[in-house]
Amino acid sequence: MSLFSFLLIEICAELSLFAAVGFLILSIDDLIVDLIYFARKAWRSAVIYSRFPRMFADRLPTPLRPGWLAVLVPAWDEASVIAPMLRASLQRFEHDDYTIFVGHYRNDPGTRAAIQSVADPRVVAVEVNADGPTTKADCLNHLFAALQVREEAIGRSAKAVVLHDAEDVVHPLELKLFDRLIEYAALVQLPVVPLIDRSSRWVAGHYADEFAESHVKELVVREAVGAAIPLAGVGCAIGRVALERLALRHDGRPFDGASMTEDYELGLRLGGIGLKTMFVRMLESPGSRAVVASRGHFPATVDAAVRQKARWIGGIAFSGWDRLGWNGGLGERWMRMRDRKGPLAAMLLLASYVAAALWAQIAFAAALGAPVAVPSSPVLGTLMMINAMILAWRLVMRASCTALVHGWREGLRSVPRAVVANVIAILATHRALMIHSAGGPRRWEKTHHIYPAKVVSS
Repeated sequence: MSLFSFLLIEICAELSLFAAVGFLILSIDDLIVDLIYFARKAWRSAVIYSRFPRMFADRLPTPLRPGWLAVLVPAWDEASVIAPMLRASLQRFEHDDYTIFVGHYRNDPGTRAAIQSVADPRVVAVEVNADGPTTKADCLNHLFAALQVREEAIGRSAKAVVLHDAEDVVHPLELKLFDRLIEYAALVQLPVVPLIDRSSRWVAGHYADEFAESHVKELVVREAVGAAIPLAGVGCAIGRVALERLALRHDGRPFDGASMTEDYELGLRLGGIGLKTMFVRMLESPGSRAVVASRGHFPATVDAAVRQKARWIGGIAFSGWDRLGWNGGLGERWMRMRDRKGPLAAMLLLASYVAAALWAQIAFAAALGAPVAVPSSPVLGTLMMINAMILAWRLVMRASCTALVHGWREGLRSVPRAVVANVIAILATHRALMIHSAGGPRRWEKTHHIYPAKVVSS
């Protein structure tokens, strides 16, 4: 056997061992989450629901203090979707007291004209007096300032601030739910359900798998262990008093303009000052499988998905480490560790794929009769067998969550889609590292959005 073949085999063995040990550690972490989820589910079925009836969104009691809700929608280069989104939201919201504040930039006349085409007193256009885009957080801070001006003018404060993006399909019952539940928490986050794009089942579709697992299981466990709920930036409400407390701590600007993931950080900051955060997954009505959630299309191309996920990874894993630290109790620290393991997982994935490709070449050469002696490693073999079983379990869990939200066909598709998700994660981590090394993003890096035509016509 040549020196090159020997070195190639050694590299393969080391990469395989590195990936196998790393995946085993991360998998144990995931299995603990599964254990807590199923234990909590069993406990609630046996103890809570045997004594108290389940709550349904269409049967929520009247709020103790019904209030005015302010919906903030930051927009940059959204001329194609903002008007349909506003019209649909105005038609769908089943609430009598709300105002939608929509932010736009002075150098974005298309978005401004689209907002103005929706002639409704419940829609307030707010111009950011700067050339856009700045950052999404900066736009949100301008909307918050406009809300403060409106409150002073009418002599009335909003009960809560609701966040949505320009492409969101809102749920008719969400404002009623927020009006009721914000009385018990400083923050309420609803599930986010990506719409299935039939033209991009593999790229856009992988978001459906990830959000299903996160918003069926992960956030439930997060709340169970006492960790703060991070905002998803859409389908969420923050109590007006709570937001004011954050604003007072940050020179009147509750959203951090220097953050890539201002929504994620806001939830953790609220939890960090001792306020209750809540994730609510509630069925619409008895007998229904549909939940009150925010829906919308996600990036349909690899490039767009990589850019979006790079922002998430950079903001949460890289910048979040420096900006938020490791504060809080054991549950909070554990969840922050899980949030920040993305780059490590991507590195392990890359190592495993490279090792698999090299092993395939070695096996092919050996099959052709090349003098290649592949050493046997009982430790590596055992690790790979254990990881294979855990991987099968992970795919079953993901498929089950996806099937619960999107149906069994999408649940089956989630299994091969895991490979697409892994490749995008590797590419996004590389991009996030490059951006972080260059000092972070300087402006709002958004993706192209579409709004579903059937919602507009309904």
